[in-house]
Amino acid sequence: MQSAASSPSTNLTAAPKAGFWIRVLAFLIDSVILAVINLVVNAVLNQSTTGRTGIQTLLGIIYFTYFWSASSLWPGQTVGDKLLNLRVIKTDGSDLSIVQAFIRYVGLFISFIVILIGVIWVAFDPNKQGWHDKIAGTYVVKTT
Repeated sequence: MQSAASSPSTNLTAAPKAGFWIRVLAFLIDSVILAVINLVVNAVLNQSTTGRTGIQTLLGIIYFTYFWSASSLWPGQTVGDKLLNLRVIKTDGSDLSIVQAFIRYVGLFISFIVILIGVIWVAFDPNKQGWHDKIAGTYVVKTT
């Protein structure tokens, strides 16, 4: 007999994987939110808003690592993911720890700097995993 704790994991791993375009849309929503937060923080600190700053990088790390982790208000879901009914899970169906979420963020950075190949990989991978998903051992699934 299965325990109640393993049942959600089974359901999540069986959920359909999220494709490339819906993930791009979720990321764009999160990017707009981060841009607004960055503008506010830079205005409060009286810093220039041109170019990428260390504060902007730090805000991205904090935002994605927190929301992708089990510690967040919606485990595995950024605001963009929540709005589009997506969720990041480990390949075994469990939630990510803070460290695993940070590793996924580092993987996302790597996926972007290699002329987006690691991100575009989602469109062609049978499990719809980008390089960052493969590095962190995650799936992005559709929720109800």
